Amino acid sequence: MLDWMAWTWPTAAFFAIIAATLLTFTFLAIKFPEAPRLGILRIETTRGDRLFITLLGSAFINLAWLGLSGLPQYWALLLCAIYAAAVFRWV
Repeated sequence: MLDWMAWTWPTAAFFAIIAATLLTFTFLAIKFPEAPRLGILRIETTRGDRLFITLLGSAFINLAWLGLSGLPQYWALLLCAIYAAAVFRWV
């Protein structure tokens, strides 16, 4: 099923989770409209903005972890979860 692009199951699961997250946030934006809020960065952000900041920052955290650390990657995922919680709370 995934042979056409030589995907592994973890890669397919990653993109499926991203797609599900985007669909969830789209549903939330339609069902529960949100006014932008001013966070610690002093810029107005919505849920979608904070999701984008989280995904972008998490990508950089994982890349830095791969390049600079010899520890298992799941520790980077824990760091990304903490980063995401901080972004959604304070940004």
